[in-house]
Amino acid sequence: MTKIPLVVIIGGGFGGLAAAKELKNSPLNVLLIDRSNHHVFQPLLYQVATSVLAPGQIASPIRALLAAQTNTSVMLGNVTGISTASKQVIVDANDKIGLKISYDYLIIATGATHSYFGHDEFAAFAPGLKNLSDAESLRDHILEAFEKAEIEDDQDRQRELMTFVLVGAGPTGVEMASAIAVMARTTLCKDFRRIDPRSAYIVLAEMGSRPLASAGGNFRGIRKRKAASARDLPPVDVSKAEARRDDLEHVCVGAATGDRACRAISPSPP
Repeated sequence: MTKIPLVVIIGGGFGGLAAAKELKNSPLNVLLIDRSNHHVFQPLLYQVATSVLAPGQIASPIRALLAAQTNTSVMLGNVTGISTASKQVIVDANDKIGLKISYDYLIIATGATHSYFGHDEFAAFAPGLKNLSDAESLRDHILEAFEKAEIEDDQDRQRELMTFVLVGAGPTGVEMASAIAVMARTTLCKDFRRIDPRSAYIVLAEMGSRPLASAGGNFRGIRKRKAASARDLPPVDVSKAEARRDDLEHVCVGAATGDRACRAISPSPP
C-alpha cells in the first residue's frame, strides 16, 4: 500500500490556515501544529486592546475552521526544533516532551514577532500587539491608567498617567491611537468624577517623516501642523494630526529623532 505523503504546517495564523485550505483536495495528509488552539484575526487586536471587542469575537478554534477537511489534523504543541536531515519536527505537546514527527513536506508559517532594533530590554516597557494575551494586557493597562489618575492628587502625575505613547505610525499604530482617543472621548468620558478622560494625550512616535508611509501617507482630511500646546517631549518632534473625524483630533504624530526609535517586526522562531 502506497504511503500518503504528510505535509506538516507549523503555525495556525493566516499563512498556515491558507496553506492548509489550499491542500484540502490534494492527495496528501496535512498536520497543522500551533501552540494555541485558536486562530486570531490580528487586524482587530487593537479593538480588543481598547475594549471595543471581546477576545472571543476575533478568535476561532483552529479545529473548527478545518473540521471539514478530512485529510487535515490539528495538534496543540510547541515546536522546539527542526531536523532537515532526518525530516522531522520536534514538538513539546502536553506531557510529551521532544516528540518527533516525520514529514515529507514542511511549511513554516510562524508569522512575525517584535523587533526592538537590538534593544530587547525595551520589551519590558513597550509591549507589542501580536496575540490575545498582548491585547488583554494592553487593555488592562490602559484602563488601569485612568483608574490611577482618578485617585491621584498631583495634577502633573495625572497628566503623565493619561499620556499614551505608541511607537510606530503604521496601520496598527494609527488605529490603536484612534481607538484610544475614541475610548477616552466617548466610552469613558462620563465614568469618572475627578478627571476628564477627554484630556488624554496620545503620541505616535515614528522613525519616518510621516505616518502610514507604507500606504503613501497622503489621506484626504488629514493634515499636520506643529502643536502649539504640546507638552515638552524632548526625544520627539510632536505634531498634531487634524482630521474631519473627531476621533483623530487628539492624535499626535511625532517624527522620532533617533534611528532606533521605532519598533519593527522580525520573523517568529518556529
